[in-house]
Amino acid sequence: MISGRFGENGELFFEIELIASNGDRLPVEVLLDTGFTAGFIAINFQDLEALEWPLIRSKIRLATARGEDFFDLYEGQVIVDGQEFIIPVHIGEELPEILIGSQWLDRMHLVVNKPTGILTLEIVQIE
Repeated sequence: MISGRFGENGELFFEIELIASNGDRLPVEVLLDTGFTAGFIAINFQDLEALEWPLIRSKIRLATARGEDFFDLYEGQVIVDGQEFIIPVHIGEELPEILIGSQWLDRMHLVVNKPTGILTLEIVQIE
């Protein structure tokens, strides 16, 4: 289980690790964006250099809060709740935060209790 924190405007922040192609682990804070339904993670293009992940597909059109935009899709490695995943990662421009999308909620249990300060994500064990 990973504990998160609430932002000033009620945002939901968690810490995960990005794994570069050379094996380096980079802890990052991510914003859970339930409106990002098309993917697992979206990061800014400038952050990709250090990771050196392989390209899967270019110029994928996605609806965003700013309207339609184009993203490239890369194969990324991440650690979430102590488990390593290889997932498609959307790479775009002008993303102020690293986003985790609502597709994680198919694999994880989200608990939000703002009055008591409880915010957690936990991998759901599928039997």
